[in-house]
Amino acid sequence: MKINLSGHHVDITDSIKEHVNQKFSKIATHFPTLISLDIIISKEHGEYQVELRTNYEGSRISASGTGDVMYPAIATAAKKLDAALKHRKGHLKADLHEKPVSTTPEIAHEIIQEMKLL
Repeated sequence: MKINLSGHHVDITDSIKEHVNQKFSKIATHFPTLISLDIIISKEHGEYQVELRTNYEGSRISASGTGDVMYPAIATAAKKLDAALKHRKGHLKADLHEKPVSTTPEIAHEIIQEMKLL
């Protein structure tokens, strides 16, 4: 999985890159069809905001986390993304199951007509 990491008003250091790779390695193993992940870390008014965006099986999935400290904000966003991906995977698996076939109930007058009473 390719991780595109960018920062707004935040310098992206090697330790931040390593932390992000460590956090999202679990997600990459659970969802091997993920091709890329866009991560934007920004700081406004003393608060860190982490936005995550990706495409998974034809749908756009995004998650975000905020906090006064950057690393817990990344962890919150990662947890939300993992939950969203699991939710989407559940939808995809549910579509694979066979749907119940509805049958029309037999109507009483049709049954009576078939019975030759005379």
